[in-house]
Amino acid sequence: MYFTEKQLRIMQFIQQFRKERGISPTLEEIADTFGVTKITIYEHINQLERKGALKREKFRARSIEILTPVEERSDRFSLPLVGRIDANGSVEEIDAAEDFSLSDFLPLGKSLIALRVQGDSLCHEHITDGDLVILEKHRDPCDGETVVVNLAGGASIKRYCNEGVGVQLRPINGSGTSVAVKDADICGVVVGVVRRFNGK
Repeated sequence: MYFTEKQLRIMQFIQQFRKERGISPTLEEIADTFGVTKITIYEHINQLERKGALKREKFRARSIEILTPVEERSDRFSLPLVGRIDANGSVEEIDAAEDFSLSDFLPLGKSLIALRVQGDSLCHEHITDGDLVILEKHRDPCDGETVVVNLAGGASIKRYCNEGVGVQLRPINGSGTSVAVKDADICGVVVGVVRRFNGK
């Protein structure tokens, strides 16, 4: 039976969600995770039902059941971690190589989105033109975390500082002024940066 890459990812997410929490995710939770609308997920679920890959009860939340289990595909997202390299260029090999799983860096069960950076104003934070900033949506930021926030002039990457009676949004590039707000319109918390070398 053929499944698209998106369908496989949705099935894997549902399977993992049920395994970890003992219940099925709602359509809204799936949509939030993949950064799409609930209608889009509804269409995918209908297609998977027609293929016999899953079933669900109408008018009942959390009723999705996987009929065609998908294999754990962590090997596709794992790399062998074989050593450490220091600034002088020497490599210290690890006695027993271990796997570094990209799924730990980009956990499947979280609402993650990516934004591509334009310009080099954030180079002091080692974020340069063309990098992908990975955000976790729907999470309240902790003091000192880096966030993407909507301001009057548009979206901006700032350091979130909770002052107790308000919030200070401080520049992370070493220049500019802080912005004091009562309630910050946070798009997401920055959890990582992905950079590709030798071409975009």
